[in-house]
Formats: sequence, C-alpha cells, structure tokens
Amino acid sequence: MNKLKSTALILLAIIAIVIGAPGLASAQTTEADYARATGLRAKYQPLALDVVDRGGWIGKTSRYWYRKSVAGGNEFWIADAAPKKKSLAFDHARLAAALTAATGEKFEALALPFTALTFSEDGKSIEFGAAGGRWSCDLATYSLKRLEGLAPRDPSGYPLSMWERGPAPQAASKEWKPSPDGKWEAAIRNYNLVLRAKGQKPETVLSRDGTEGDYYTFDSIAWSPDSKRIAACRLRRGHHRVIQYVESSPADQLQPKYHAMEYAKPGDVLDVERPVLFHVDTKARIEVDPALFPTPYEISALAWRADSRAFSFEYNERGHQTYRVVEVDGTTGAARAVVDERAKTFFTYSEWGGKKFRRDLADGREVVWMSERSGWNHLYLLDGATGAVKNPITAGEWVVRSVDRVDEAKRQVWFQACGVVPNQDPYFVDAYRANLDGTGLVRLTEPGANHVVSYSAEGAYFVDTRSRVDLASVTEIRNAADGKTVMIVEKSDISALVAAGWKAPEVFVAKGRDGVTDIWGVVFRPSNYDPARRYPVIEYIYAGPHDSYVPKSFRAFSSQQALAELGFIVSQCDGMGTSNRSKAFHDVCYKNLADAGFPDRILWHRALAAKDPSYDITRVGIYGNSAGGQNALAGLLFHPEFYKAGVSSCGCHDNRMDKIWWNEQWMGWPLGPEYAASSNVDNAAKLRGKLLLIVGEMDTNVDPASTMQVVNALIKANKVFDLLVIPSAGHGMGGAYGERKMYDFFVRSLLGAEPPNWNGVGPQQR
Repeated sequence: MNKLKSTALILLAIIAIVIGAPGLASAQTTEADYARATGLRAKYQPLALDVVDRGGWIGKTSRYWYRKSVAGGNEFWIADAAPKKKSLAFDHARLAAALTAATGEKFEALALPFTALTFSEDGKSIEFGAAGGRWSCDLATYSLKRLEGLAPRDPSGYPLSMWERGPAPQAASKEWKPSPDGKWEAAIRNYNLVLRAKGQKPETVLSRDGTEGDYYTFDSIAWSPDSKRIAACRLRRGHHRVIQYVESSPADQLQPKYHAMEYAKPGDVLDVERPVLFHVDTKARIEVDPALFPTPYEISALAWRADSRAFSFEYNERGHQTYRVVEVDGTTGAARAVVDERAKTFFTYSEWGGKKFRRDLADGREVVWMSERSGWNHLYLLDGATGAVKNPITAGEWVVRSVDRVDEAKRQVWFQACGVVPNQDPYFVDAYRANLDGTGLVRLTEPGANHVVSYSAEGAYFVDTRSRVDLASVTEIRNAADGKTVMIVEKSDISALVAAGWKAPEVFVAKGRDGVTDIWGVVFRPSNYDPARRYPVIEYIYAGPHDSYVPKSFRAFSSQQALAELGFIVSQCDGMGTSNRSKAFHDVCYKNLADAGFPDRILWHRALAAKDPSYDITRVGIYGNSAGGQNALAGLLFHPEFYKAGVSSCGCHDNRMDKIWWNEQWMGWPLGPEYAASSNVDNAAKLRGKLLLIVGEMDTNVDPASTMQVVNALIKANKVFDLLVIPSAGHGMGGAYGERKMYDFFVRSLLGAEPPNWNGVGPQQR
C-alpha cells in the first residue's frame, strides 16, 4: 500500500510539473523572488546610458536642451544645430552646491531634484522647481533667487480644484480691460458690462440684464481690433456639485482634516454661456441668436477677426455629437456656422487625446480643420465663407495624430501620423509634411520605429527620438524641410543593461473579434523564464477610449516586467474601443464602456496560448488603475469564464459617479440605461473570481465613493473580496505598499502560494 501511495504521489508530482500546478510555483515564490521584482528598477534603470528623457528648444534659437542618463545619474546638455555641437547645459556641481546652500538640503551634481527646466531667451539663466519652490539661477554666478508661486505639481498629482467648472458669480471686476486704441476700457459692475473713457468717469452701463445667477464675465470680454465693438458672454450659472473628503491621517496634526471640491458629474446642470455684441459708439446691445449653440457643453473664448468684421468661437454641444465653429457678424450680430461637424457617436474633442485642430488662414477665409468624417482622422482645407471642403490635405486608411506647424506663406503643414507605412505597427508615429492642396506628402522620419518629435520655434529644425520596445533610442536633430539628419544628439548605450539580463518585451499580434482587424500587444516574461513550465497570465489593462496604451518606445524598466519576476507572464494589448485607429474601431466603446475590448483581448490571449504552451490561460489575472480599475473589475464581472482574479484601484466603477466630460463623451447625454448596464456597482453581484480593491481616500480624480459603492454592493450580494484603503493617498495603486499587496494577491490567487510573512521580517528585507 505504501508503495502504491508513493507511486501515486510521484505521478501527481509529474502531472503537476507538466500542467504547471500551483504547488510547483508555491515552492519557488520566495523572498528572493520579491527582492528581484522590487529591485528591478534600481538594477536596470542606471544601466541604460545616454537615454534622452526630457528636452526643449531655447527661445527662437537653434539650441535644444535635454536631459540624459549617465553613469551615476543624469545630466543636462545642449545641442546646437547651427554649429552642430554639444555641451553641458551648466555646471552641475555648482548648481547642486548653490541649491544645498539655499535650502539646507543635500543635493548631488548627478541627482538634481528636477527633470525639466526653462531657459531664458538669451540662455543666461534657467528656472526650475525644487525643494517646494520655484527658482531662478544665473548661470554666470550661480546665484539663486526664489520666485513667487509654488513649484510645478507632479503630473501624477491632482489639485483639489482641478475639476471645478466655472467661476463664482462676479458682481464686479477689479480691473478694466482696455481697448486696443487705448481710448476706452470695459469692466463688470453689478453683474453687467460697463464702459468708460480710459481713466475717466462717468461709467456707461452697456447691459442691464445681468443678475447674480445670470451675469457677464470679465474674462470673456473681447474688444474688436478697431476698438469699435465689444463681445462678451453672459453666463447662466448651473449646479456646482461639491464632493467632500475626510483626510483621516494628516501629516501635520492628529485630528482629521475636511476638504471639499467642485466636481461636475454626468447629468449635472452646467453653466451656459451666450455671447452678446455691443457697439461702442451707439451703446447698442445685440443678443446673438443661440440657434447654432442651443445646448453648450462648452463655448471657447471669443476671438475677433483681424479686420473686425466678425468674431468667432467654437461650440461643443452637450453630448459631444455636434461641434461647430460659429462666426458672428460684428455689425448685425448674425451668426453662421463656418464648420458644422456631426457624429452618430462622439467627437474626441476632449482634454486628453483629442482629435482636434483648427487653424484659420487669411483672417478666417480659409480653415485648416481636423475631422474623422471619412472614417479616419485627417486634415482638410475648408472655405471659410461657405464651410465647404476645398480639398482634403491628407487622406487614406491611416490617422493624423497631431499638427506641429502650419506655414501659411508656403502653404504647407507639418504633422504626425500613424498607420501610413505598410507592414509595420500601425501605432508607430512618423513625422510628415504636406502641401495644403493635398499634394506633396513627405515622410520626414525613418520607418520601422516610433518617433517623438519637437520642432524649433522658427520651424527650421526638429528633434527626433526614435525607438521601439526592442530598440534603444537614438536622438537626432533633423532639417524640417526634408528630414535630413543635421546632427546626432545621442545614441543610447544598453550594452550593460543587456549584460545584466534585460530582455525586450515580445510584440504579439492577433486578429480581433471581426476576424480581420489586427490587435497589437506586448508580453513580458520573467528573467528566469523556462519554456517547459506553464505560467499564470496577468493582463495589465487600461481601456480608456481617449488614447491607445501599449508601449511603443524603449524603456529600460517596466512595472509589468517586475510583476513577471514573481513567476507570471504579464501582457498588455489595445482592444477595440481605444483610439488611434479607424473611427469604427474607436466607436465600439460608445455607450458601452463595459466592453473595454474584452472580446478582442480574450481572442488575443487565446491566440498567444495556442502558439505558446507556457502561456496558461486557465489562470488569468487582470489589474488596472482609474479607467483601468473599472476595466479590471469589469473583466471579472462580465467575463468570469476567462478572468479569475483582479486588482482594481481607484476605478470609476459607475460612470454616473465620475467626472462629467470624460464619461458623457463616451457614455452619452442625456443619461440613459447604458450607464447602469456598464456599471460595476449595478453588476457587482456577478462576481465569481477573486478581487482586491484599492482606493486612496484623497483621490481627487475619481470620487473615492465610486469604489465604496462597489464595496457596498458586494457586501449586499454577500461576496468575498479584499479592500485596501490608503490614508491621505490620491489617484494611484497605493504606492509601494499597494504594489506589494497586489503582488501578494496574485501570488495567492494564481500561483496558489503563500507570500513571505512580511510581519516576521526586518525592515531591510521588506
């Protein structure tokens, strides 16, 4: 009997090895694995040398400053395209010493506490943010001057007022806005527009309909160039929602702190602006007919034509399905649509990833306009008088990503685009130039890589950094006329990185749900990867429709690679519903954020598993933050047959709870049943897999109540899950502690292993 038992145990062990059962992984998940994962950034990052990560042109010169990695840290350099020479931007040791003396903190030459700076026009001084302040440094003497105002906020942080919409009622303005000829000035008094001769009394009241709830705004006042007319907006105040925060554990006091911020949500009544025209000589007030802008989400600043014949503004209609450029006659106040764009789904004219560009030529008689009217994002030359298309500037099954420069005299436009070059990654960005008549398309960068470009102020040069996930970066200055290389700025050296064991992520492509469209992704394997083993899979997801997210450029370190070190294969792909492909590809998300490209993602995973037996899709986890947090939980709720465990941090789990512009853009307005259908709160009872929720109590991007409402719904459904609330934390995964909690969660859930006993190890081992 004992012999039979022994034989059975041996067979079970063999089976475990073949199928990759959790028991095998359990024995291999140790503190050493965690140390390798958490120490990967410190190991890899310093080994990639001469990598340019920041830069900018200095005034209107041919000089470009940049920061690059060097042995021991980072240095700032200047490349000058005219003499084709490079030099250090300043004496790093002297600046570090000056900062140390000024602040009392210790700073080192190769570890200066800022990554970006601003050169003065003459290049003799710089400004930067450090030690909680803004500083100016004279590069001749290295004397420092602390400037007024705060240091720039870290881009990952969100000020409490970030999402505030509209000013408080302004009964009167302290300032006067002078006319261009200097003879007149306008201001706000008792919510109305008033006029006076400069510095004189009395004041003439131009409007009498302004009230506390419907008032003229000082910032909207726009004088015509001939000083004969004024355009201004009257603002009808909407509902200004305020959300409350309790900071439980402030650093500077024992008792909690209470915070509040304005935060408009989908469906809220918004401020409504309406332009009004005034004549200075007759004091006439002309109400502009709102037929062309009846339901504004937003109206842009009023801008007069140079000849004072009219003023224009852009109108984004609530629901993001109509977008117009409206021109108002400066004499009669009659309004007409210069551009009238309509979509069955949405326009991507938002703060992040917007497909929007307008440049008026010949004082508005022509317009360079960006549109997806063909089903692909392109540029058009429009007749400013009729709005008719004179000609497409670009065309084809590819995407214009951004416009860098328009030269009206040369009748040329410089722009960036992807998908033009056949048989390469359709997300790779290249730089182009074309004539405004639609001829002369010229690619200015080399194919086969992703390009990040920046043009000089005068447009003579551009800096081009090209790389791929598997190709180290090269930074050059090129001629903007023909794309020829002027000088090589830096070539990255990753020889030491490769020698240390770094391997580039694998690029994988598979067909999406339609069987035709390519879905692109990347795969990260542990450094001790063994193709004979089977590895649980973890997908990193962010399916926010405003962009695409799979990395295309070189990185020495990736957080996905660190997670893989624990014994996983980690992957990421861009499914349908994300941006930078065709309009049809993007429209999949409309009123259906729960889709998140999952049908494409699951097919992509299955195609990879069919090719690679080590890719074990019987054990798939998923994680993400923000919109990715919503997506990660949606994977568990709507596709439980595939996703078995998920970590969701700071998710916008119900799109009625999140910021207005992002959610109404994709989910529509007025609010319909689609919001509930996509809600992780309303669908929480569908949970079958294992879940860890993370939220920062001071998240000012996504209302933390969004996560807590999921918690409430899960409790009501009697579901089992884990919750981590980070005191005083903002919008993120919870820092190093949250990251380790995620590691532990996936080790338990997918490897079937027990993480190290962190309470039983010393601080130096954690």
